[in-house]
Amino acid sequence: MRQSLSSREVSPSRKYWRTFPVNGIAMCGDCVEKEYPNRGNICLENGSFLLNFTGCAVCGKRDFMLITNKSLKEEDGEEIVTYDHLCQNCHHVVARHEYTFSIMDEFQEYTMLCLLCGKAEDTISILPDDPRQMTLLF
Repeated sequence: MRQSLSSREVSPSRKYWRTFPVNGIAMCGDCVEKEYPNRGNICLENGSFLLNFTGCAVCGKRDFMLITNKSLKEEDGEEIVTYDHLCQNCHHVVARHEYTFSIMDEFQEYTMLCLLCGKAEDTISILPDDPRQMTLLF
């Protein structure tokens, strides 16, 4: 007979999980539905994409994430925000999140890269009228 799992549990058969070392932090591929999902232009400076979290491969719980080791640095006019997503129950590191913001010419540029939250980039004009939206009148 097949045992059903509640929304806060994952299968206990996960004994070995895939890890991805990034800057000395091992991220876990077995805790996510899809690794680095394409999020289009949705760049998160904070928070977690919980729809992609299948549950912790270590403790088996599916709960909210803790955000730890958050840092903000500026390098050459670029803001870089990094933090870790941890299992709320056993503090297993699920993913390392990186968000960047910069101004290039007349545009604000945003990027996000995270095993859990995905990859995305966006560019927004800082001018009242976006020059990319202007049409030629010739």
